[in-house]
Amino acid sequence: MENKEGRQGPKLGSLLFYGLMLVGLVVLSTVIFGNNYGRQEKTTLSDVLEYINSPKYKVTTVDVNGTNVKLTYEGSDGIARTINQSVPYEYVDDLVLVLEDAKKNGTISNYNYSEPFDWSILINILMFAGTIVLVFMIFTTINRQTRDSNSVFSFGNNRAKLTDPDKIKVKFTDVAGSVEEKEELSEIVDFLKSPAKYKELGAKIPKGVLLYGAPGTGKTLLARAVAGEAGVRFFYISGSDFVEMLVGVGASRVRSLFADAKRAAPSVVFIDEIDAVGRKRGAGLGGGQDEREQTLNQILVEMDGFDVNTNIIVMAATNRVDVLDPALLRPGRFDRRIMVNMPDADEREAILKIHAKNKPLAKDVDLREVALSTVGFTGADLENVLNEAALLTARRNKKEISMGEITDATFRVQMGPQKNSKKLSDKVKRLTSYHEAGHAVVLKATSEFEKVDRVTIIPAGSAGGYTAYKPVEDTDFYTEKMLLDIIKMSLGGRAAEEIFLGEVSTGAASDLQHCNQIAKNMIKRYGLSSKFRNMVFGDENEEVFLGYSMGQVQSYSEQTAAAIDQEIKLIIDSCYEETKRILNEKRSVMEALAARLQDKLTVDGPEFELIYDSNGDLELADYAKKNKLTINEAIEKRAATAVSSIEDLIPPMSGDEKTSDDKNGEDSKNS
Repeated sequence: MENKEGRQGPKLGSLLFYGLMLVGLVVLSTVIFGNNYGRQEKTTLSDVLEYINSPKYKVTTVDVNGTNVKLTYEGSDGIARTINQSVPYEYVDDLVLVLEDAKKNGTISNYNYSEPFDWSILINILMFAGTIVLVFMIFTTINRQTRDSNSVFSFGNNRAKLTDPDKIKVKFTDVAGSVEEKEELSEIVDFLKSPAKYKELGAKIPKGVLLYGAPGTGKTLLARAVAGEAGVRFFYISGSDFVEMLVGVGASRVRSLFADAKRAAPSVVFIDEIDAVGRKRGAGLGGGQDEREQTLNQILVEMDGFDVNTNIIVMAATNRVDVLDPALLRPGRFDRRIMVNMPDADEREAILKIHAKNKPLAKDVDLREVALSTVGFTGADLENVLNEAALLTARRNKKEISMGEITDATFRVQMGPQKNSKKLSDKVKRLTSYHEAGHAVVLKATSEFEKVDRVTIIPAGSAGGYTAYKPVEDTDFYTEKMLLDIIKMSLGGRAAEEIFLGEVSTGAASDLQHCNQIAKNMIKRYGLSSKFRNMVFGDENEEVFLGYSMGQVQSYSEQTAAAIDQEIKLIIDSCYEETKRILNEKRSVMEALAARLQDKLTVDGPEFELIYDSNGDLELADYAKKNKLTINEAIEKRAATAVSSIEDLIPPMSGDEKTSDDKNGEDSKNS
């Protein structure tokens, strides 16, 4: 029934539409044909002339109104009849002459004549005016569409997003950390504010500023802050917006962009991901991409066209500065290059404070501790951590974001969401527990610059479980011992499976890739090999472009390549043997930690430290955790408690009671 009723609507609407159309046609026909519509008797112009000239018809009146003739006559029966006839415009004058002759002959007594209006003149005027209006509307529409970035007519126009300086809210105070970077850019801001000071001294401000660094470090934010501090217009465009299928479109957009920037000067032009158009020319199989290289050439030409009085700063951002064309980096173009570094602990804390302004944090949240546990995180990662923590808080129906949600969000960003719904068999639990326990125990036993943050056998992302660790402090380098410790930690899972389960699994695939890559880099890139000390092999920038490295000759012989493979194997084998030795020494810790993981699935860093320090004594570790004590304090307190409980069981002695030893002493004294 619903389908039938739904189909009736369109039918009724169609009937109504056709009914209105029919009524309109009837009205139109009535207007056009006048009183002749529906007459059975049809007359022509010759009939009208016959009535006028024939004496047998007594014509009383003739009215000529333009091209319409209305003739009234009396028939033989004495009844007055009326004839209406339309006369072509060119025959109206002839009809008037006929009527004039008939009046002189007495055939008609009189006639009325109104000058006809030539509607063709009006129609021609209207058509001419309509054509002009139509052409004007077409040109206006095309002009509007050419300004619209989504129109087909705008493929050669500037597609940059223009930000009004009055609406820019980003300032340097909104950018946490990056102290040195902001100091470098403050000179650009000063030039945009007062360029006359530099012109008087004959100083030339850099035409281009290139910001490079890891993704998410805040390069775009810094560029917006420059425009915000200077109060100038900000043009934002991505490098991929220049490149199109049509040849020459990218160069046209570059010309349009710089033309708009010059009209809006002072201004900042920011090209994000400039490596999309600024790659080295002529690289790759078969040469370069012609359209991209034309766009790059136009950018170079436009930047060369800046004179001292041009108050425009071109800024760009990339995380692949190694692939940029050398002509783009020479003096006069992007001659100032600023590296935006990863934030350190203090900068991460400042970034967290900015992103936590509008979030209700619980009293147990320590942003300093969060900053220390997020080594290697960029500003975008830290923002994502707090956002994920807020989402977890809302999902758990809490009003404040606690430290637990922030910790879970940190691991969620690192590893992906945990798969708590996945059911694990006892065999899988046992294997994963020993595997992850091996990682954690080896890390604790070997590393001095990292510590365990969490051990879990709950699957997360593509991992069946994971051991999360964090550096004790930020570091910008790795020693040879640190790299070897990382290899041992990576091999801890495979070694634990072999020792405690008697078989190995495929769960160590990613661990083996990691440790083999570190060993390879130690020899080929860092020169940390006993046989090839202080020697490096290969190009740091190899395989940047497809086809670029194919034409390169290997910089070492096949014998050297075989020797490098032997060195890699030697490093892996020695670290593996050391790893197995450590696990055999820490068997009690391994057994206790694996048992706790099978029971609770997750062990946090503080609890793991207690299990390790207690040498696998879970009761002692639980006692220390419950009373918030260290293992040594727990041992002393438990021992003191045991002594006091034993003393309570012994009844106190009265003053006159003496032990046998005392009596024997007195007897010997008396004798």
